[in-house]
Amino acid sequence: MDVAATIKEILSDDVFVEVPVDEMDPDDSLRDVYGLDSLGFVELRVQAQSRFGVQIPDADYSPDNFATIRTVTTLVERLLANAPVAAPAASSRA
Repeated sequence: MDVAATIKEILSDDVFVEVPVDEMDPDDSLRDVYGLDSLGFVELRVQAQSRFGVQIPDADYSPDNFATIRTVTTLVERLLANAPVAAPAASSRA
């Protein structure tokens, strides 16, 4: 799974950033370059949680972690790495 590519898709498809995906730079400011406002940041958080199956704690929902595509990618990758692995279902043998 390419986290950065998925975040770009979220920005394009769900947050409606007008910059084409192929022109998005991982270090551009989400606020200054892509024009995200408070609702855009909330939508990015919600969509990232949904697409990646992670919970972004309030403590991690910060300007430092949501500054650029790179910082959001780093946050999601960290959350994915720390996510508990689901235990395989026990087989029932009679």
